[in-house]
Amino acid sequence: MNRSALYVGEQTFVVEETAPVPPGPGEVRLDVAYTGICGTDLHIAHGAMDRRVRAPAVIGHEMSGRVAEVGAGVDGHRVGDPVTVLPLDWCGECPACRAGHTHICHRLTFVGIDSPGSMQRSWTVPARLLVQLPEELPLAHAALVEPTAVAVHDVRRSRLVAGEHAVVIGAGPVGLLIGMVARQTGAAVTVLELDPRRRALAADLGLATVDPATIDVAEYISEATGTAGADVVFEVSGSAAGVRTATDLLAVRGRLVVVAIHPTPREVDLHRIFWRELEVIGVRVYDREDYAEAVRLVHGGQVPADRLITRIVPLDEVAQAFQALAAGGDVKVLVDCGGDA
Repeated sequence: MNRSALYVGEQTFVVEETAPVPPGPGEVRLDVAYTGICGTDLHIAHGAMDRRVRAPAVIGHEMSGRVAEVGAGVDGHRVGDPVTVLPLDWCGECPACRAGHTHICHRLTFVGIDSPGSMQRSWTVPARLLVQLPEELPLAHAALVEPTAVAVHDVRRSRLVAGEHAVVIGAGPVGLLIGMVARQTGAAVTVLELDPRRRALAADLGLATVDPATIDVAEYISEATGTAGADVVFEVSGSAAGVRTATDLLAVRGRLVVVAIHPTPREVDLHRIFWRELEVIGVRVYDREDYAEAVRLVHGGQVPADRLITRIVPLDEVAQAFQALAAGGDVKVLVDCGGDA
């Protein structure tokens, strides 16, 4: 039997037994090992996405597992292969897809939000969404490939290069990953974070950290860059203060990368953007190139998954896992879905 964690609304999850879905043509059935909980999942659990996510729903998209069954017409995947899923299913026909930007398809289905996700023991998905993993990569670590791909995409879009200075505003899981990926380019990286626990973890990971409540951050970055300002600022906090700070810190022709999903419109200093010829760059999800690089970074240890994973809970305790993450203190919480036994 399959065991699934179902979001049923009002911050409530129930775990039920159901029959596994056999793969049809072009599909594979996976034994899900681990599913990570991300900020979007928290928004779903808090009811903020009920218009989009119809309860009861199996959510989750940061996952790892093994191929358990292969449908007709599937080549290149065998039973037992370690895999993750690129959870984007695009139409291939809209203007974005025709322009080569399939990851921001006008009719994109985000698997695990718009369709059933990975917070279950057995999961059937189109084979075209699979991404092969190295056999020696621990499946718990591999559950961080998806959020790492987010960071890879964000840094790639920023055009950050060696010798530049990047500032990351917000040291949550994605902010930390952006900091570590940005460091791989040879750029200097400074992380701004108010929370002392998150700031301590960023420092422990070797990132320069600043408490913006205790110093003049603009003056600090000016001194650190020889009065020029930062070349790139990644706004990951999702706060109005983060947006205001970002434009203050940027050098002439600096790039502001908007990573966080801001729930309401924000005031932006357009005069600063005009005066310094700043760029504002939107970033959203990732593509296969980003996934391939994310696998390399997690496999190679440049992203220290064991230090970012702070809790692993069994599927039956998924409700407690969401509560723990919402309470703060954890970085990345994984749900053990049972497929790594």
